[in-house]
Amino acid sequence: MSKTTKTALGEAGIYDARSLGTPKMLLLGLQHMFAMFGATVLVPMLTGLDVSTTLLFAGLGTLLFHFITKCKVPAFLGSSFAFLGGYFAVAPMIDGQPNKEMLPYACLGVACAGLVYLVLAAFIKAFGTGKVMQFFPPIVTGPIIIAIGLTLSQSAIDNCATNWFIAVIAIALVVICNIWGKGMIKVVPIIIGVIGSYLVAAVMGEVDFTPVAEADLLGFPIHFEATVFSIFKNPDVSMIITSIITIMPIALATIVEHVGDLSAISSTVGKNFFKEPGLHRSLTGDGLATSIAALFGAPANTTYGENTGVLSLTKVYDPLVIRIAAVFAILFSFSPKFAAIIACMPTATVGGVSLVLYGMISAVGVRNIVETKVDFSKSRNVIIAALIMVLAIGINYSAAGAIAFTIGGITISLSGLAVGALVGIILNAVLPGKDYVFDESNPQDNGVDFAVKSHEKE
Repeated sequence: MSKTTKTALGEAGIYDARSLGTPKMLLLGLQHMFAMFGATVLVPMLTGLDVSTTLLFAGLGTLLFHFITKCKVPAFLGSSFAFLGGYFAVAPMIDGQPNKEMLPYACLGVACAGLVYLVLAAFIKAFGTGKVMQFFPPIVTGPIIIAIGLTLSQSAIDNCATNWFIAVIAIALVVICNIWGKGMIKVVPIIIGVIGSYLVAAVMGEVDFTPVAEADLLGFPIHFEATVFSIFKNPDVSMIITSIITIMPIALATIVEHVGDLSAISSTVGKNFFKEPGLHRSLTGDGLATSIAALFGAPANTTYGENTGVLSLTKVYDPLVIRIAAVFAILFSFSPKFAAIIACMPTATVGGVSLVLYGMISAVGVRNIVETKVDFSKSRNVIIAALIMVLAIGINYSAAGAIAFTIGGITISLSGLAVGALVGIILNAVLPGKDYVFDESNPQDNGVDFAVKSHEKE
C-alpha cells in the first residue's frame, strides 16, 4: 500500500513512489522531464548556448541539488530566464546568429552570480533567514522582475517579425492550453506551442532539416570551445570585469525566485523545507548547480515551477521521481540529432513563445507587488520602484545600451538591469520607513509565493 499522508491543503499525497511499482515510477519521472523540457531548451535557443550541454547540466545540477538538500526537496533545476538580459547585454546576437566569441564571457558572469547564492547561504546559516531576506523586499524585487520582462521584449518582437503567422500560432496555442487546457495540457502549454507552430512551419516548407539528417545520433554534450575555460587562452580583462559586474546583480532576482519556489513546494508537499533541510542548503545547491553549469557553457539553473505543478497534479511527492527525470535529461543530452531538431526550430516560433514568456515575467512582477500589498502612498516606495524601472529600461534602450566607465585603464560596462538592481537595494537599505519582515515559520505570509517565476505557467 502506498505511503500517504495529508498535505497542508488536506489532500492525500504519496511520499514513496516505489510503492507504485517501477513502470509507473519511470513514467512519472518522464512526465517531470517533459514538463521542464520546453522552457529549459528555450533558453539556449534564445542565447545561442548548446542544447545538449543545457540538458546535461540541468540533469546533473538537479542531482547535485538533491544531494546537498539531503534528497528531501522534490525540485527540478532547469534553465533560468532571468539571466537572459545579462546574456544579451554581454553577448548580443549578430544578425540573428549566436555571438560565440562573447558567450563564454557571459557564462563567466553567470558562474560568478552563482557564488552570490553561496554567500547568502552562509549569511543565512550565521544570522538566520529573516535578517538576510529583509534586504530583498517586494518593493525591490517586484520592479526588477517587471524590468526584466520589458527589457527583453524587443528581441521577442524582432523574432516574431520573421514570420508573424507562425508566431501567432505559437502564441495562440500557449494561451489556449494555459487558459482552457486540462490536466497535463495545462502544465505544458509552452512545449505544445513550440511543437504545434514548429509542425505548421515544417508543413509550409519553412524548416530546413538538413542539419538533422547530418547530425550524429550519439555524441559528447560538452564542447570545450564554448566553456568559460576557453577564454583564458587570450583573456580580455575588461570583458571579464564587465561581464561579472553586469550579470552578478541578476542573482538577487533569481534568489527571490528560489525562495518563492521553495515556499510553493513546501505548501504543495505539506512540509516546511525552510526549516529542514533549510534555505541555506537549497540556496547552496542552486548556486553550485548554476556556477558549474555556466563554467561548462550551459545556462544558469533555477528551481522550476512547472515541476511543482506536476507535483500538485499527480500528488506524488517523492523526490526520487525528480531524480529519475534528471537521469532522463542526462540521457537525452548525448544525442546531437535530438539537439539538431531543436536548433532547426523557426525563429518565429521562438519569438511567439518568448513574447508570452517575457510578458509573463513582467506580469508576475506586478502580481508580486500587488499580492504583498506594497504601500505606494509612501514616497520611499515610489522613489525606489521608479528609479529601478526607469534606470533598467531607459539604459537598456539608450544609444549605448549600458553605462560605461573606466577604472585603471579597464572599461567596465553596466547593463540597465544591473544598475537598477543595485540602486534599488541600496536605496531600500538607506531610506527610512522600511516595513518588510520575513517570517521564516510561515513563508507564505511574506508573499514569496508570488516572487518571480520566469517560467511560471499558472
